[in-house]
This record gives sequence, structure tokens and C-alpha cells, in this order.
Amino acid sequence: MPLACADSDSPPAPYNPKCMSSQPTSDLTPDQKIEALREELRQHEYEYYVLDAPTWTDAQYDARMNELKRLEAEHPELVTADSPTQRVGGKPKEGFAKVAHSRPMLSLDNAYNGDELRAWAERVQGGLAAGETPRFVCELKLDGLSLALTYIAGAKGEAVLKSGVTRGDGTVGEDVTSNVRTIRSVPLHISAKRLKDVGLPQEFEVRGEVVLPQAAFEKMNEERVAQGMAPAANPRNAAAGTIRTLEPNIVAQRRLEMFAYFLLRGPGENAGEPLLANQSSALAALRACGLLVNTHAKTVVTIDEVLAFIADAEGIRDSLPYEIDGVVIKVDSVAQQRRLGFTGKAPRWAIAYKFPARAGITKLEGVLFQVGRTGKVTPVACLAPIFIGGTTVTRATLHNADEIARLGVRIGDSVSVERGGDVIPKITEVVSDAKHERGTQEIVFPTHCPVCGTELVKAEGEVDWRCVNNACPARVREELLHWAARSVMNIEGLGESMVAQLLGQKASLLGEEEEVSEEGAPVIEREPIVHSIADLYRLTREQLLGLERIGEKTADALLSQIERSKKAGLARVLVGLGIRFVGERTAQLLAQQFGTIEAIEAASLDDLMAVNEVGPRVAEAIREYFSIERNVELVRALGELGVEMKAEKKEIGTAFAGLTFVLTGTLPTLTRDEAKERIESAGGKVSGSVSKKTSYVVAGDEAGSKLEKAQQLGVAVIDEAKLLEMLG
Repeated sequence: MPLACADSDSPPAPYNPKCMSSQPTSDLTPDQKIEALREELRQHEYEYYVLDAPTWTDAQYDARMNELKRLEAEHPELVTADSPTQRVGGKPKEGFAKVAHSRPMLSLDNAYNGDELRAWAERVQGGLAAGETPRFVCELKLDGLSLALTYIAGAKGEAVLKSGVTRGDGTVGEDVTSNVRTIRSVPLHISAKRLKDVGLPQEFEVRGEVVLPQAAFEKMNEERVAQGMAPAANPRNAAAGTIRTLEPNIVAQRRLEMFAYFLLRGPGENAGEPLLANQSSALAALRACGLLVNTHAKTVVTIDEVLAFIADAEGIRDSLPYEIDGVVIKVDSVAQQRRLGFTGKAPRWAIAYKFPARAGITKLEGVLFQVGRTGKVTPVACLAPIFIGGTTVTRATLHNADEIARLGVRIGDSVSVERGGDVIPKITEVVSDAKHERGTQEIVFPTHCPVCGTELVKAEGEVDWRCVNNACPARVREELLHWAARSVMNIEGLGESMVAQLLGQKASLLGEEEEVSEEGAPVIEREPIVHSIADLYRLTREQLLGLERIGEKTADALLSQIERSKKAGLARVLVGLGIRFVGERTAQLLAQQFGTIEAIEAASLDDLMAVNEVGPRVAEAIREYFSIERNVELVRALGELGVEMKAEKKEIGTAFAGLTFVLTGTLPTLTRDEAKERIESAGGKVSGSVSKKTSYVVAGDEAGSKLEKAQQLGVAVIDEAKLLEMLG
């Protein structure tokens, strides 16, 4: 129970450094001493990690922390999960569990110039009622990874951290709570008084961005180099890898930070909905609660003011202690956000302005040809190292043979390299002037696969050359990595180094580039023990222990992960098989429609195209996949080895068969997703745009341009009540 300040007539404000430390402790009970120390330590963490204005020395902090540890050791019954001593705990026993988000963590549409930003603002204005003027909140677009924190009610009116979940695929993320607890800018405990002062309930959700500060990134790379490892590529990748590390003590050493930017309702009714009336109030409340909120934020009215903020942000970009790649602009009013709604993938009320790609000039020293999972052969430029936007770039994509011809690039040329979207390096042009001589060696695109020697083919109408050998080691390697990915079968431990060893290739150390021959093929050292995805499920402990740097613990963990993956389900198996054009959404629809892999294999083109969102191209790709004997044998083998390839078949009605609906505006009782689900369950389709082929437009409050277009085309317009009546 917090004690009152000796120099104040009122109870202490949360994290008040004048409280506790000056209190005589001889008459305090153990629980009072412990609580006093906790409040002091929380205050210091807030000052140090959030305000960046510590009032204690490290020695003072260590002394109080050690005293708290001693008292908690003497009274273990008083230890609580939100104590400052409990930040670093044990690692998860079986990796990170999957957790569904309270509402999807959507990506944002992008704008790359002022015209695109003004066009977005016009769409926003058009979606609001006449006379409404939106305000905009401008925030820096931090270059990290998104995270959702859930706080629940504590026993004394406080809020305590329950969980931290990564964005994942936007719908389902990974529970990385054990690692989030080590982030010092994330409070484990928010006092009852602070909640009362801010006017917040005990339970709520916070969303934000986890970043690795530049200083911590440089220190981490110094340590990696000292250990004989290659430096990490950039702070974002390092942060993403750190948050998914299974050792919380390592995460604690990396000094991640989390900047909060969304405040949502907690578990229960309306979970995931905005908690306050506008975004600017949410940022203020988050800051008042003791969370780290970026100070570079501003509420404005006009797009000219937004553009001025963007110019200022770009001006300070290189002086910031963390990476940013743009500015996020949000409509401030939550009521207006609701009226504007969402597209299929992004909110209409927010947009990300991306800074121009960073570029530099360097020399093209050579070209490798990589073979992908589908057999596509991609030319990769080998560059003299160049530092662009916080990353040392040594490789860049040349896309395909047509792109090489378009650029007219030769080995030895000076080339301009961009990090497109600040992510993927690419060559944009050849630099030829008095300071940069042209190269003389032509780039010869191979006629045969650089890995297996099979003659390459190019389908009519396509630009890519492909290796058609399904057993090509390079294709198998990519298939294994794809199969093991988080969003597919989620096999922890089956990364690039492990896959290389399973295939008999020379394994690189963590962070090193893969060793390849002059033609770009992996160096083979020994006989492979895996030749296909199915062979993963035949691996033995003895085989794994025979590999380099693989001990009993690692071998057992990998075998456990592989065994667990057998229950991933039909939809994930379909994604894992790598059928062209079949992504997560299509795989889910196929699994719900057919229920078994056998039914999908036997389905005709017409059967497949009867599935919502499956068109002729996707249906033909599925039929093509199952026409190849090796693929059929793989599916059979997986089934025999215990991989579950069934799903609960969703009964699809026929009431709306052949009908296409478009949803617009806010419906009285149904959300967009609920309405879409009801329509699709009745056999109908939901489209995002109105055309002459649209059967009905379902219009709610504040319906926009879609309603106008429906009226122009003579498409029937109905309300929610009529839709429910039609659904029966």
C-alpha cells in the first residue's frame, strides 16, 4: 500500500520520487517496505527509460533493487508478477504460442508525394458529411515491429501487464510476453491513482512499435563482430529477431524500446475498439499512464500543415536515435474514423507518407543467379559495399533478363542503388559520366539451372526463366524454408543454417552470407539427409546429432517442433505446398469449402471456381499442381507420415448463389466483417467496387460514392433490415 509523502497533505502522485525514500522504515511491515521499494524503482524506470531524465545514479538504483530482491527472497509469498524484480523470467517451454488479436492489426496505404497525400485528404473529406472538417494527427513512422499489449485489473485498483503479442499476419500473432516484460519502457504496473487521474479503466489494450535504438544496434554489432559473427543488417531486422529470441535475458541486454500510439478497449465487449474520442487524447492518456510516447507528434487541420510536419521530420531524420521511414497521418476524431471505415486491407482514415528511397552509387562486381521455390531464376547483383540508410548493401536484385537488357548494365559498371521503400535494394540505372567509366563484361543469362543443370524454360507471356526440375536442390531448400515459416507450419529452429545442413550444404554461421560457387550454387559438402518436405517427418535424433554444432537439446527441440507442426491444419498445409497464387486467404476458403486435401485434388475447374475469390487463374494453378506426379506423391507421403490435412467443412448455403453484394456506410448492428461472413455463408460474393454486375448494394449510415454509383448504374440498393430478411 503506497504511503503518503511526508512533505505533502495529499497522497503521492504515481512514481513520485519524493515519496517512500525518505520514510523511516523501522516501523514498516515487510509488505509495506516491499511496496515502497517497488514504487521507487518504478519511478526511476519511468524517469530513466521514458522521460530520459534520471534522478538516481546507477549505484542508487542497484542498491534499492538488491534490497527489494533480498526482501522478496525472505518473503516469497509477497512476490508479484508486476514487481520490478520480475522483468526477466524463464524462457517459454515450447516456443511462442499463437494468439488472435482483439481486432486485426492492419497495414496502411502509402503516399509517396504531396499529390497522393492531397488525393487521400480529398477522399477523406468526401467520406464525411457536408461541412465537417477533419483534424489530422501526424506521427513519425518508426521503423520497427508492431506489438499489442494487454493490461488487466490488479487486486488494488491498478492495471498490470498481462500479455504482449506480435503483429504476426495481422490477425494472429505470437505471445512474446516473457520478452516484452524485459523492455524497460513498458510498465508492468500502472497505479490506481494514475488510472483515476487519466480517467482510464483497469483493463485496456496498447498498441505500439518496438524499435532497437541506434546506439544499442551499434553495440550489438560490435559484440557480434568480436564473436566472429557478421553484423546484423539493420535495426529493424535486429529488433524483430530480438523480440522472438527464446532467451529473455538476451532480450533484456539488447535494450529494446516500445513507443505507444494506440489505446483500445480491453478484453470483453467491444474489445479492440478505440477507448477515447480522438487519437490526440489517446496519445496524451498513454503518456500520462507512464508509457513511452513519441514526442514528435502534432495535431493539424490542413494538408499544407501535414506537409510542413513531413518536411520537418525528414530534416531531423538522421539526428534521431532510432530509424524512421516516413510519417503516419490519422484522422483525429474516432467518430469520423468509424464513418470513413476500412477497405479490405487498410483504414481509410489513416495513411503512411513514405520518405523517398535512399540511394547511392557503387560498382557492380558480379552477378549470381538464384533459384527460388517455384524454379524462378533471379539475377542478383554483387556490389562493392555501400552504406545506404543505416544498412551496408552488398547485394541487389536485377529482377529478370528483361530488366538487365532495359538497364543495359554490364559487370564493372557504376550503378545507382536504391533501397526501395527503405527495404529491398535494387539497381535503378547505370551511371555513365566523366567520373564513372563503363564496364566491359556482358551479363550472360544462363540457359541451364546453375544448381542442377536442367535446361531453363520460359512460359509464353511470362518474363521469368524457370528451372522445371522439382527435385532441384535449390528449389527443395526454398520449399523447406517456406514450409517452416511462422505463417505456414511454424517450425522453430528450421532456419537457413539448419536447412543447409540437412541438404548437405556448407552451413554458414549466424548472420554470414551463404557460401556459393561462382555460378551461385550452394557448396555441397556431404550427402543430403533430406530430399523433400516429407523427409522432415522421417528425421531421427541420430541423424540430427551427426550434423555440425547440433547437440541433444537442439535435436530434441527441432523434432518436437516438427511433430507439433503435424496438427497445423489443412489451410496451412495448402500454403506450405507452394501452389501458385494460393495464399493464406485462398487456402482458408478452399479448406472450408472442401474439407480435405483429397477433395481439393479431385475438384474440377468448375468446382474450384465455385469457391469465393477463386478465379480461373487460381483454379488452373491448383489443377496444374495436382497434375504433377511428384506433387501427388508428396501429398500422399505427408498424409502417411501423420500430417493432418483436414478441416471443418463449412456449409455454404445457396440462397445467394450467383449474387454479388457491395457494402457501404455503417450498418446499424452488423460490422462489415459480420455482414460479409453472412453473405458468403449464404453462397454470395462480396465485392469492393460497384459495377453493372453488382446484384445489390447494402447501404448504411454515411454511405459514400458507392451508393451514388449504384444509383447511376441502376443497381438495387437495400438496407441491413432487407439483407437480414433475405438471409432468413
